[in-house]
Amino acid sequence: MTDDVTWLNDEEKALWRDYLAIQGRLHLAIQRDLKTSSSLTEPEFEVLVHLSEADGPLRMTALADALQWERSRVSHQATRMVKRGLVQRTSCPTDGRGAFLAVTDDGMREIERAAPHHVETVRRVFLDLLDEADKRELARLLALIERSSAPGHTDAEVA
Repeated sequence: MTDDVTWLNDEEKALWRDYLAIQGRLHLAIQRDLKTSSSLTEPEFEVLVHLSEADGPLRMTALADALQWERSRVSHQATRMVKRGLVQRTSCPTDGRGAFLAVTDDGMREIERAAPHHVETVRRVFLDLLDEADKRELARLLALIERSSAPGHTDAEVA
């Protein structure tokens, strides 16, 4: 089995480890920021961002797709957030198994309080470290990786 593996060379290992380290530092900075600026956890913040930017309640399945989370994770997260009064879950009138999630007034207040600090953190630890050409190049590379990992992707689409 291991004979079929194309192991990472030293440069690839360093690149992958740098990516993981950066990702970890970004998440840690965001978690610290949220802890000092609001009562929200990072998953709560992510959910509230999507709900607050939506035109109305979102189907739980659509939210799961947007967050790229398993449906069960969204369901458990929604249950915790309903208990905290951050979101409201309603049944779908046309589909007894479907559910919608909407941000409450309390949830909107929390996201509005946390968002400015979050944006400052994202700028400080990520965006402000890049010039405009770097940002465009990174966006191009991330889009390339995102397209290649999308469901139904074929290698011909990346070229």
